[in-house]
Amino acid sequence: MFRKVVLTGLLAAALGSGAQAADVAAPPAIAAPAPWAFDFAFGGKLMSDYNFRGISQSARGPAINIYGELRYGWLYGGAAFWTTKLPTRPVGEIDIYAGIRPVIGDLTLDFGAMFYLYTPERQFITTGAETPVALAGTWTPRNTDFLEFYGKAGYDITPQFNLGGAVYYSANWLGTGAYGLYAEVNAKYKLPNDFAISGAVGHYWLGNTTVFGAGNFNIQDYLYWNAGVSWTYKDAVTLDLRYHGTNLTSQQCFATTGDYRGVFTGSGRSNWCGHSVVATLSVDLQWSKLPYK
Repeated sequence: MFRKVVLTGLLAAALGSGAQAADVAAPPAIAAPAPWAFDFAFGGKLMSDYNFRGISQSARGPAINIYGELRYGWLYGGAAFWTTKLPTRPVGEIDIYAGIRPVIGDLTLDFGAMFYLYTPERQFITTGAETPVALAGTWTPRNTDFLEFYGKAGYDITPQFNLGGAVYYSANWLGTGAYGLYAEVNAKYKLPNDFAISGAVGHYWLGNTTVFGAGNFNIQDYLYWNAGVSWTYKDAVTLDLRYHGTNLTSQQCFATTGDYRGVFTGSGRSNWCGHSVVATLSVDLQWSKLPYK
């Protein structure tokens, strides 16, 4: 179910003073944004596991991500592709998003919407005959595509320390008809030699659904947290090693994800939400900053 990378815009302000003929100080110049211009950001990731808000989207296996984002001043829009291994068997996850990212002094804001597209999909239903313990059921919606709105904020308390938060909301989380509300606080501290430590703590509130044919099913709320260390080379290549965890039990994880291995083994359990350490190598480039273009 997805994840996602936070990018920033640029805002320059000029403050000037002068003297008139009678040596009376002129008022400061009005701060003005830098001229708006088009730019393009692009890159990708190689991950030992695609972990989205604490839950593996690649069955604990490696995954690849690529993205491209067109920018005009504070405005942006883009698309990203992630390889997945999910019960509905899509080729992957495609994210299409757009928003506005104002930067005001040390404060960065980000408001937008993202559509998660999983295609092609096949609803995961078993009759019981194909499982060792005759475990029959409807494990996924027919279509897990969904739209999500978000708001984010980050503030540079010092040049080294950034504190932030984010809220995401969907009225039809993963096509279940249930709402999904996720909120988190996060922090990052830059260390010498281009190292950094960072972490986040979040909570997912999830509503009720009837798509599983078992009446009104309450999708389990859960806590999520992560912490890691990263090293960045020339503001473009980043190696990140990160621990992820949730408070979901293996049974609750199975009920939330419909993990096909929990069905076909008859265990009714999933390790997709458990504690894990994920290594990520990412490349992030910006057209206006390329040395040769």
